[in-house]
Amino acid sequence: MAISHWPAAERPRERLIALGAGALSDAELIALFLRTGIAGKSAVDIARELLAGFGGLSGLFSADQAALLKVKGLGAAKLAQLAAVLELARRTLGEELRSRSALTSPQAVRDYLRLALGGKEHEVFIALFLDAQHRVLVTEELFRGTLTQTSVYPREIVKAALKANAAAVIFAHNHPSGVAEPSQADELLTRQLKEALAMIDVKVLDHFIVAGRATLSFAERGLL
Repeated sequence: MAISHWPAAERPRERLIALGAGALSDAELIALFLRTGIAGKSAVDIARELLAGFGGLSGLFSADQAALLKVKGLGAAKLAQLAAVLELARRTLGEELRSRSALTSPQAVRDYLRLALGGKEHEVFIALFLDAQHRVLVTEELFRGTLTQTSVYPREIVKAALKANAAAVIFAHNHPSGVAEPSQADELLTRQLKEALAMIDVKVLDHFIVAGRATLSFAERGLL
């Protein structure tokens, strides 16, 4: 049944106006951007199938455009709307990190990293270079690898830190396997980077592993 035929109190748009966006499910929020469904399926039905098929919001927003276009009921215009929403979320979190200390807004750091890395199918290593007040100066993708391994070069990271005039850095990489646990190689790399950056007085504040919606902090694990 089309959403327009639902009781007014059950329609996503009317519920959002009456109760606020927080009262809506992920599927209902997505349905507001899809606007219309297809024969036999409402926009909410399509949104639920998207979330199930791509493994939640992180998987959906990071999915390849070609894969999304294969979904019946989606088109270039709707994909553009979804991409715009994701980019607005990233920019909002980025502004927060640039205006506040990363240490006083750890949840914003985690949310930003989940949006940036959570659904990627290949391993990516990024750095958030920070000023002396631990505000983000720049976020840079430094290395990109395969499903299981990426090559990270301490020398290149030292050069990037100097270029940014950073006083501190937060590292992050994703585990496409979906397991947010550090390997021995992850721990060794973090120690090597910490030692290399100490030579130029840049402090490593944390290293996050992102696996879907899960994040692991090396600092909280006592691994720094």
